[in-house]
Amino acid sequence: MTAEWVDVIAGAEVTTAPRGVVVDGHHLVVVRLTEDGPPVAFGGRCPHRLVPLAAGDVVGGRLRCAYHGWEFGADGSCLEIPSLGPAATAPPRAALAAARCREEAGRVRVLAADLAALPAQPAAAAPDGGGPGVLTNEDPALARAWHPVAFATELGSAAEPSRVTLLGREWTVWRDVAELRADPVPYGLTVRWGLVWLAPAEPLVPLFTEPDVEDAAFVGAWLRPAATPAPAGFVADNFLDVAHFPFVHAGTFGAGEEKIVEPYEVVAEPDGFRSTQVQWFDNPEDPGVAAGLRPLRQRRRATYVYRAPFQLLLRLEELDAGAVKTILFVMRPESLTSTVVYTKMLLRDIGGVALPGGAVVASEVAYEERVVGEDLALQAQLGLTGLPLVLRDELHVRADRLGVALRRALAAFVESAQR
Repeated sequence: MTAEWVDVIAGAEVTTAPRGVVVDGHHLVVVRLTEDGPPVAFGGRCPHRLVPLAAGDVVGGRLRCAYHGWEFGADGSCLEIPSLGPAATAPPRAALAAARCREEAGRVRVLAADLAALPAQPAAAAPDGGGPGVLTNEDPALARAWHPVAFATELGSAAEPSRVTLLGREWTVWRDVAELRADPVPYGLTVRWGLVWLAPAEPLVPLFTEPDVEDAAFVGAWLRPAATPAPAGFVADNFLDVAHFPFVHAGTFGAGEEKIVEPYEVVAEPDGFRSTQVQWFDNPEDPGVAAGLRPLRQRRRATYVYRAPFQLLLRLEELDAGAVKTILFVMRPESLTSTVVYTKMLLRDIGGVALPGGAVVASEVAYEERVVGEDLALQAQLGLTGLPLVLRDELHVRADRLGVALRRALAAFVESAQR
C-alpha cells in the first residue's frame, strides 16, 4: 500500500522560526532546526503548560518552548528541562508527538497516518471553554467570589455609571451619595485597597487582609489595569510560576535569574496556600552595589500568598539590601477571551529610603509594567480559554508545586460552589 502524504505548507515558508499551521483540523508546528536542515513537524503545543510551540525559537539545533525553555530534538524527544537542571531525565510524557515529513517540489508534506495520530487540541483551547475539568472565565462557580470591577475613584453617579463585564455578564456600577449600587443587584459590593469589588452570589472566600495590614509602612501605587485574552486561571498560574523568569522576562530581570528551581514547600492555609522561597538574583539597582558595599548577586525572600479564586500576593524581601516590594495581584474574569488584571505595588526601604519618593515609585511602577507586559505578550499567543484542573491534562515537574496547589485549590473551590 502506498503511503499517503498530506500537503502542509510551502517549503520556502519553513525556516528556523517555528510556524504554526492547521491541517485537517490538526494543529502542527513546522520548523527547520538548522538553517539548511530538513523540516520537522510536531504537535502544536508543549505538553507542560499547553503553550503553542510556534511562540518558541530554535537554539542549538533544538526547538525551545517560549514559556519555560523546554528543549526538543528532531525526533520530538525532550532533551532539557531547565528548571530541573541539565543532568535531569525528562519524563516520558515530555516528548512531542512527531509527524514524518518530506519536502518535494517546493512543498512540505507529512505522513497522513502520523497526522491522524497527533494529540487533539486540548479541551482548554476549545472555543466554548472545553467542558468539565477546565476552569473558564464564565464558570458558574466564579459567581461565588469577590471580583474587582473598577477603581473607587472612577465611579460616577447613576447618570454616568461605570459599565463592566464580569463572568460574561454586563453590569452597571455607580455611587449613590455614600452608597455603592449595581445593576443587576449583586449579593455584595464593597471597597478594598481603592478597588470596588462585586460578588454576584454569596462569596465562599473573604477578601484577604494582608496588604491592608502593612499599608501604613509602605508607599503604594497601582499599575494601569491590563487586559489579556488569557483565562484568569492561567494568569494566576503565571504569577505563581518561578521557572518562566529566565525566558519570558529575559528583557527585564530574567537574565539574572537561576534556571534551576530548587525544591520548595507549599503550605496549605484556609481557602488557599503560602510558599516562601529564598532565591539568588542580580540587584543592579541597589546603591550599595555601585558603592562597593555589596555584591551584585544577592539573596531575596519571596513569599507567595494565594486565596481562591484570584487573589494573589508576592512579597519580595531583599535580604542583603533591605528593600521590600509587595505586589498585590487580582483579576476580573470578563469573558471567555478576556481578563482584566489589577496590580498594586507596596514599596519600602528602596535605595535605603524608608518611604521612597514619587520619582522612585514612578520608576518602580514603570519597570513592573514592563515585566507585566512581557507576560501579556506571551499570553496573547496562547489560544486557551480555560485552565485545566485535571492534573493529567498537563505535565507537572518539581518546579510546578505552586501550580499544582493552584489547580487543587481551584478544583476544591468549584466543588464547594456546586454543593
